[in-house]
Amino acid sequence: MKLVYVFDAYCGWSYGFSPTLDEITRRRPGLPVEVVSGGLFTGARRVPIREFGYVQGSNAKISDMTGVEFGAAYERLIADGSFVMDSEAAARGMAALRQAAPERAAELAGALQEAFYADGLSLSEAATYRKVAEAAGLDGDAVARAFEDPASAAAARRDFRRSAEFGVQGFPTLLAVDDAGRATVLAVGHAGADDVERRLAALGAV
Repeated sequence: MKLVYVFDAYCGWSYGFSPTLDEITRRRPGLPVEVVSGGLFTGARRVPIREFGYVQGSNAKISDMTGVEFGAAYERLIADGSFVMDSEAAARGMAALRQAAPERAAELAGALQEAFYADGLSLSEAATYRKVAEAAGLDGDAVARAFEDPASAAAARRDFRRSAEFGVQGFPTLLAVDDAGRATVLAVGHAGADDVERRLAALGAV
């Protein structure tokens, strides 16, 4: 069995789920975690953030429910309103990080969201991935180059297809996938680590 974490780096609820995922991976260090990027802000939804009028209210709810904090630099992006969230670029960056350290994908997904939601860094810039990689002890230049490589764009498209194949309709979604490829939903949107543990136990995971 493995976990499949389908998230979008520009999704506030995915950011709020990061502490739960961290706790699950801490409790179950031998359980593999595959990270798949979703496509929340693509196509016609790739517009200035001011057009999503619900963002600040949603963020307040996320903070209340999960305890995550939104940094001052991010809040300035919201206040300005011109920033465009591009999930395709974020998925390319996640693919570049994942390629550098596949066994640390869950950790790196959390670090990527910290870069945006705490530090206000654009996930469309190679420099952001260099910084995230270096902070994680990885080769920042190599990750930045991988972000720009067409192979990462192809990986992003594969992630979007994989998310659709799992039938994911909301981010984040945490799945348990058995050796036969059967997927069971463990959490959508928000759940605590104890909730996820109970669902894993019901599947016979030890």
